[in-house]
Amino acid sequence: MGLPSIDALREASGKDLGYTGWIEIDQERVDKFADATGDHQWIHVDPERAKSGPFGGTIAHGYLTLSLLPIIIGELARVDGVRLALNYGCNKVRFPAPLPVGSRVRGNVQVGEVTDVPGNGVQVVMKVSVEREGGDKPVCVAESVSRLYA
Repeated sequence: MGLPSIDALREASGKDLGYTGWIEIDQERVDKFADATGDHQWIHVDPERAKSGPFGGTIAHGYLTLSLLPIIIGELARVDGVRLALNYGCNKVRFPAPLPVGSRVRGNVQVGEVTDVPGNGVQVVMKVSVEREGGDKPVCVAESVSRLYA
């Protein structure tokens, strides 16, 4: 899905945009994230050791899960006619459940507050929930804040 304009984004404030397709979280993705961030904790990168750990196998980094937000938001809430989009930060981020490697996740997006900013732009809060297939709690909930300029 996408939105045809910033005006359509304003009209979508408070609305649920639905769910993305599924994204597989495999060990290769986790290992590459560990290499990129320097976080090689065994619970993420050592499948043999992790078998006897608290989750029975390796789990994705919380920040890896958070790093999926641009994919999720891009699939559901891309706004046409935007010349520049900037990540402005996050208001709140939580990881209510672990994300076992080998799982599939999908995201749900709700458009929050949309406010004007100088320079012919808007600031938008996207409320994102990332759920694991078969899980009973989300693996990440976050309020992502972006600035979009027409």
